[in-house]
Amino acid sequence: MKWIVGLGNPGSEYAKTRHNVGFMALDRLADRHGISISQSKSKSLIGEGHIGGVKVVLIKPMTYMNLSGEAVRAYMDYYKVALEDMIVVYDDMDTETGKIRLRYKGSAGGHNGIKSIIQHTGTQEFDRIRMGVSRPDPGHAIVDYVLSPFPKKEKELLDQMIEATCDAIEFSLKHTFEQTMAKFNG
Repeated sequence: MKWIVGLGNPGSEYAKTRHNVGFMALDRLADRHGISISQSKSKSLIGEGHIGGVKVVLIKPMTYMNLSGEAVRAYMDYYKVALEDMIVVYDDMDTETGKIRLRYKGSAGGHNGIKSIIQHTGTQEFDRIRMGVSRPDPGHAIVDYVLSPFPKKEKELLDQMIEATCDAIEFSLKHTFEQTMAKFNG
């Protein structure tokens, strides 16, 4: 079984913001495979199903971004799942909008959701898909930037990035994460 954690903030006011691309990717993946992310468990909304014969659990923490690790820990402890079966999907300002980068370990890089997961799991070693949102222009507050929606001119890039993220997750279910990185880190 694989468990995929998409990071974001709950609430309609955050739905289309840069910080919520992790939620957007999980929603698209769920749509592709007829999975409903609607069960409230472990401080998250959860959807269970199968993708290509592999059991998956799609998890959207409802703790707000900065406390994402609480939901990850709650799920791990309750279901006794292995950290090596987790993939975290989230926004990354150091990656250009429209691009994705896969990593299997590393620091939080200033991302509070990842910082929280590292704090609550005690390790930096977990698979992740970073979805590019680029950096704001100089003088633009980071918090305002990540909590703002994508402009219309980036809609196509956003859509392509969400599709690529879903493709990478699907590929990773039948291949090692190293093979998935080799294919999708182009």
